[in-house]
Amino acid sequence: MTATSRTYAGRSRPPRHLPVAGVALPWLLAAATVGTQIAYPLVEGAALQRVTIATVVLFFATCVTHALVHRGPLFTLGLVVVSAGGGLAAEAVGVRTGYPFGAYSYAGTLGPEVLDVPVVVPLAWTMMAYPVLLAARRVGRRFAPVVGGLGLMAWDMFLDPQMVGDGHWTWADPDPSLTAIEGIPLTNFAGWAAVGTAMMLLLDRLLPRAGADELVPAALLGWTWFGYIVGNVFWFGETSVAVAAGFVLGLLVVPYTWLLWQSRD
Repeated sequence: MTATSRTYAGRSRPPRHLPVAGVALPWLLAAATVGTQIAYPLVEGAALQRVTIATVVLFFATCVTHALVHRGPLFTLGLVVVSAGGGLAAEAVGVRTGYPFGAYSYAGTLGPEVLDVPVVVPLAWTMMAYPVLLAARRVGRRFAPVVGGLGLMAWDMFLDPQMVGDGHWTWADPDPSLTAIEGIPLTNFAGWAAVGTAMMLLLDRLLPRAGADELVPAALLGWTWFGYIVGNVFWFGETSVAVAAGFVLGLLVVPYTWLLWQSRD
């Protein structure tokens, strides 16, 4: 490994040994992901379901492709096994026992299921675990697992109201809940913080911290934060969700963006 490939971190010029096509593919997939997210509030019915699933699959493909190109097959395999496998295990236990998120059930509207969990759900754990891990390592340093766990919980503060509103899953008992995010029990966010922190701990311990490109996952993380804020204010009518979740996730996204800017060439 050359000095260039070891120190490259979020800069605009890729290591010379990477093929141009390999570097470009994550950007193309990221653009497609953003396109489906923009389409989300503009469609309804069956088209909305397809766009929801496509967004997750494209976001997942972007992260896996980027990790494979810039961090290698072992890193990517570990990322998928821990995040998708861990996410599936947590969700399968959750829908059967109510722990650790609270009692909930899926409506069967998100495509094929494994262990009563839609396949896209563990893919969604991976699609956010990757950029959140990179952000938490840069912002949180020694406390990256805790910062990352809170980052995943903050993302779910956006996600759950949207998915419940679309009828993809329901809660047996939504109380007590946050005043700003009604209808989602506090147990859900506590569960996300616990599972997310454990997942980030494993990822942080198992996956190397070697410097590599972070622009694509950072851009998608920033876009997700910004897009959810705008969507909740102007399309979903959930200003309180935009403020609460936007503030919490912003505690990770804003300093991460600043640190990446400071590390540029």
